[in-house]
Parts: sequence; C-alpha cells; structure tokens
Amino acid sequence: MSDVLPTGPEPVPAPPPAKNGWLNYAIDFGPLLVFFLAYKFSSGGEGAFAATTAAIKGTVAFMVAIVIAMAVSKWKLGKISPMLWMSSILVLGFGALTIWFHDERFIVMKPTIIYAAFAALLLGGYWFKKPMLKYLLQSALEGLTDRGWLLLSRNWGLFFAALGIANHVMYEMIQAKQMSFDLWLTIKVWGVTALSFLFTFSQVPVMLKNGLAVPDEAAADKN
Repeated sequence: MSDVLPTGPEPVPAPPPAKNGWLNYAIDFGPLLVFFLAYKFSSGGEGAFAATTAAIKGTVAFMVAIVIAMAVSKWKLGKISPMLWMSSILVLGFGALTIWFHDERFIVMKPTIIYAAFAALLLGGYWFKKPMLKYLLQSALEGLTDRGWLLLSRNWGLFFAALGIANHVMYEMIQAKQMSFDLWLTIKVWGVTALSFLFTFSQVPVMLKNGLAVPDEAAADKN
C-alpha cells in the first residue's frame, strides 16, 4: 500500500488500513492499471519506436492518474500518506525523464529504487526498534501492538527487498534482450499486484497474534 502498500510505474503495495481498504487499493493500483491500459491501447504499431511511443503515452496517462489519486486520497481520506507522497514524486520524476529522453528504461528502473528505499527504511526501523510502517501509513490497525507493527515492518521490508531484487533482474534481462517490456509490464501489473494481496493476507496471523481487534461479528462466529 501509498496509503496502502503500488509500483512498476505505480505506487508501492502496502497492507490496507483498517477502514476504507477498497479505496486505498484503488488509489494504489488504479494509476498502474491506467498506465497498463494506455500502453496497451497505444501499442498497435510495430518496431522499437512504436513501443517507446506507447510507453510514453502510458507514462503521461500514469502521471495524470497519480496526481488524481493524490487528490482523491486528500479528499476522501483527509490525508496523503508519506508512502504515496514518495511514490508520486518518483513516478513524476522518472516519468518526466522517460518523456524527455524517450526511453522506457526509466519506467523499469523506478520500481527498483522505490522498493529499495522502502526496504531500507522499514528494515532500518526494525533494527532500531522503530515501527516505521505505522508512521509511513499514518493509519491504525485497531489494537495492534508496537511489537505487531515492528514485525509487520520487518516482514514488509523483506518483501520489498525481494521485489527490488526481482525487478533489477528483470531490468537486466530487458537490457540483454532476454525479456520484453510488454512481459515486464504484465508481470508488474498482474503478478506483483497478486503477490501483494497474497502477502497482505499472509500477515493476518501476525496481526491477530499481536492484538489486532476482531470485529464483533467475527468474534461471535469464532466463538
């Protein structure tokens, strides 16, 4: 999750806050979907130049979408989380470089930098006993203890580190012409999104063991 944990050219994925989870995911992954659709609808031509043109059109659409996502976050949630701020700055910065140099490599490089930054921040916080994920999300999972936030920070830090390494490997494969930009984008949009959802759900036992409040209905069913 941004308010939650996107990336590729998208906000980084993050665990959803206790409330408005669907909206947080829409804010995080909506701009990435916009980029994907804009790229696909613009990539009808042939040759490297056509692919680059489609990537640039997708980048422009994504930059507009991320600004809209920030506005919606401020309007509906009353805030723009530090994660969304950082992701948006990098999206706009690398998007501008992509447009200026007509080079889609900047799009592929951006997720590695985002993932590495969040991994360093979260794991550094874990080392110094600071639950950075709680501060970055600026949200509360009701009842979750500081130890629970600390464990989530560690686990998400490791997850981001793994994503960063994987994205760098794919970048090198694209450079060596062993992978296409299209395949990378498909993995980024669908593969990373699916992995983020699965990883979020895998952290539920950690949260439950560390004080996460269970809704009354769920508690009644459990009993």
